[in-house]
Amino acid sequence: MSIVTPKAGSVIEVRNPGTGEVLGQITAMTDEQITQAVDVAQEGQRVISKIPAHERARLLLGVATRIESEKGSLAKLLARENGKPIRQTQGEIDAAIRIFRGYAAEATRLFGRQIPLDAVPGLERHLAVTLREPIGPVAALVPFNYPVELYAHKGAAALAAGNAVIVQPPTRCPLTLIRIAELIREAGIPEPAHQLVTGEVRVSQLLAQLPGIAAVTLTGSTAAGREIARLGAQTLKKVMLELGGNDALIVCDDADVAAAAKAVVLGRLARGNGQICCAVKRVYVQAGVHDAFVAALLEQTERLVVGDQLLDTTDVGPLIAEQAAHRVESAVQRLVSDGARLVAGGSRRGAFVDPTVLVGVPQASPAFAEEIFGPVAPVARFSDPLEAVRLANDSPYGLHAAVFTRDVSNAFRLAKLLDVGSVMINGSTALRAENLPFGGTKDTGGYRESLHETVLDFTRQKTVVVMDAFE
Repeated sequence: MSIVTPKAGSVIEVRNPGTGEVLGQITAMTDEQITQAVDVAQEGQRVISKIPAHERARLLLGVATRIESEKGSLAKLLARENGKPIRQTQGEIDAAIRIFRGYAAEATRLFGRQIPLDAVPGLERHLAVTLREPIGPVAALVPFNYPVELYAHKGAAALAAGNAVIVQPPTRCPLTLIRIAELIREAGIPEPAHQLVTGEVRVSQLLAQLPGIAAVTLTGSTAAGREIARLGAQTLKKVMLELGGNDALIVCDDADVAAAAKAVVLGRLARGNGQICCAVKRVYVQAGVHDAFVAALLEQTERLVVGDQLLDTTDVGPLIAEQAAHRVESAVQRLVSDGARLVAGGSRRGAFVDPTVLVGVPQASPAFAEEIFGPVAPVARFSDPLEAVRLANDSPYGLHAAVFTRDVSNAFRLAKLLDVGSVMINGSTALRAENLPFGGTKDTGGYRESLHETVLDFTRQKTVVVMDAFE
């Protein structure tokens, strides 16, 4: 289904991307409604900032318990509206539960510092401490690919730090977050402190501009991130961006090629229908194992099941919309036109794209430099590992990279040279654990999101000096 950008106040249908079934409706909020939500958030900020840390922790644990009690129905709803296979949406709900519980603990660990003023001549008798205070209302802009998990990172962190939060769920799959918002209200979190606003780009842009928002956190495209940063700068907001990626996986001659092929299959072709910012998007294979790797990759790809995302046997479901599938199909066609050879998949049926493998991909192909958001694995050959690093770094993005080698020293050498946020050794780039810093370099945005970092980013430091504290 292709969604035309709605006018304010219009009704948007939410559909199953595989069947076209109408699952529900949302309304594109007007500017007045968004402005009112930001005004309400000021009261929400006053209320939640007065709640003690132990009580905020208890409330967040209550949210996690309520999500857990409905995780089966939430996972099914998410699969229906998002297109990811049911086993993967079950994993996403489980991740959100862990994240809420993790931020509940972090709410009680917002430590200040004592700064030794005797390091400065003449200030020896004074005492200085820092306090962590809530930053203010946070706008959380959530993408479609992992909406519940990424919402949890943003919404739970804001609440843990004592902030009101306004959440914009993705237009194409908002229903699961709408239900979770109801569970949050049932858990006792004050309504003004947690609001949902619905609509498309205009809503995000208005939240970035309004002075009542102290911080904006976005997971999305680099183009969207640049615009949000530009608009947020007008009121000197704190803007936290986790943007695009074109993650490279490097397979050296001494690698376990079957394991490397599995990392591509599970980290790209059969994970999130390929719609993951940290998925394996470029594969560089050293000449000595190239053919063996491709054979292993094709063998594993052939076993993947494409179909109904609600079946446990399905590995790859429909993309978020037919329009998205068409973009993937066009990118594959451009690679072939540039000289790549299609050896598996490549077909599209509505919103479904068969897992696709291309070999002989020319490095100069503009399509190879793009982020293809679907189940596509383009494979290129290299001769020297340092060449592979150069090729991997020759990208505007720098989220994750992976290196497959049995040589530990070589692994660390290449990891140090790769200009990315994280490097996986002998594993897929598609790894995100809530307690690991997640983010990248260059056009990926530079921000790091995790349990420990994000909650601090949603606070500000205040310095308090007690004069003549020491006689």
